[in-house]
Amino acid sequence: MIDNLIAYFETLNPIVAALIAGLFTWGVTALGAASVFLFKGVNKKLLNGMLGFTGGVMIAASFWSLLAPAIEMSEGESFEKVMPAAIGFLLGALFIFGLDKLMPHLHLNFLKTEGPKSSLHRTTLLTIAIALHNIPEGLAVGVLFGGAAAGHSEATIAGAILLAMGIGLQNFPEGIAVSMPLRRMGLSRRKSFQYGQMSAIVEPIFAVLGAWAVAFFIPILPYALAFAAGAMIFVVIEEVIPETQQEEHSDIPMLGFVLGFVVMMVLDVALG
Repeated sequence: MIDNLIAYFETLNPIVAALIAGLFTWGVTALGAASVFLFKGVNKKLLNGMLGFTGGVMIAASFWSLLAPAIEMSEGESFEKVMPAAIGFLLGALFIFGLDKLMPHLHLNFLKTEGPKSSLHRTTLLTIAIALHNIPEGLAVGVLFGGAAAGHSEATIAGAILLAMGIGLQNFPEGIAVSMPLRRMGLSRRKSFQYGQMSAIVEPIFAVLGAWAVAFFIPILPYALAFAAGAMIFVVIEEVIPETQQEEHSDIPMLGFVLGFVVMMVLDVALG
């Protein structure tokens, strides 16, 4: 099945492939958000454990799918070889840091809004927060598809598909993590679902942008891969992990983190 999927994606334009993969990750988020129609709520410990799992997947994907290939494909030796990855990583982290400061948003387990003062409703601010940390996920998938189309051996269609699958895997609990709190805020099930799935709309958009950028500017590939990795790791440290530490039993999200990391590492190394 995986072989057939790879063969199919190899026939596609990289931008189209990135769009399909981005729509897939968005769709899995929507599937998670749809749980609001089936359940009245979700156990807080379970939710934090799922968020921890999300962080583990993102960290593992950042290294094995993005940073390691970025370093491997860079030319030169010693410091010269690692500098594109280092520069890209820093720029990616700074990019999300800048968005974090420029856009008003609200995190799941925090009462105080971040960024500029805003009159936007709390539900909108929460959706913006999740959307911000979905940007690097879409970008990462698109960059890998663009790199594979450009002929870089370290950026493969199989790796891009695997990354999309990994992101989809962690997007399911993410959809739950958005829609359920919105439901508790008093929104209807329909509106909670709408906001929950809309939090991932940025993924297909940035997947296409990433594939387009690499396809037209091939030399930026190692920088782009590391950029996505820096952005993803910044999100995990600044947003995902703190959100799981506001309640008792913080060992549960940490165990979820370890599980997510191991699952993504095994998938990437064994299948990528």
